[in-house]
Amino acid sequence: MELHVVPISKPEELNVILGQTHFIKSVEDLHEALVNAVPGIRFGLAFCEASGARLVRWSGTDDGLIELARTNALAIGAGHSFLIVLGPGFYPVNVLNALKLVPEVCRIFCATANATEVVIAETAQGRGILGVIDGAPPVGVEDEAGIAWRKGLLRTIGYKL
Repeated sequence: MELHVVPISKPEELNVILGQTHFIKSVEDLHEALVNAVPGIRFGLAFCEASGARLVRWSGTDDGLIELARTNALAIGAGHSFLIVLGPGFYPVNVLNALKLVPEVCRIFCATANATEVVIAETAQGRGILGVIDGAPPVGVEDEAGIAWRKGLLRTIGYKL
């Protein structure tokens, strides 16, 4: 077995969702879940097919985001994985529950705007995702000022009352 680290290539401000599913039907079902969760959402979606033609299947609402998703999915190259790239101003918190309810979805590895690396295991059979490195390690523990900042931010951006 060989281990590889594949960085997800994207502009800093964009969020990605990396997951695993089990059926070619997932491309259409994930697309439907996204557009039903957030009207007007901009995204690109790519799915690595693990059998048959073994193609990167794709969908989306924005050509540039679709290309980002396809390029990254091909680099990851792990069977039955999917990558969604969300457009500016669209966030995973608004679509994650809808995605998790898609019957074919097995798991979500990450949902983030951070710099992300995907840890891949490769064997003679193929490639699989072992996990992700999402952002950087902590540099300390939040204090009272940090707690106040966090709570203020969540209220300012409308996620808490």
